[in-house]
Amino acid sequence: MSILNDKKIPIGLGMALSQNLDAMQVFATMDEGSRNRVIERSHHAQSKNDMQSIVSDLLR
Repeated sequence: MSILNDKKIPIGLGMALSQNLDAMQVFATMDEGSRNRVIERSHHAQSKNDMQSIVSDLLR
């Protein structure tokens, strides 16, 4: 099953992750608590740039 098929992942986050394969790999290997924190943060994104920033932060 693809991590992006998880119903808890907002569409915008899934789309941003699909455009950054390195970040997607990091997200996929995170423990559930860490993934949930990223998902929660994504709920507060107000723009595409905000979402891309959240995804980019996964690589830091």
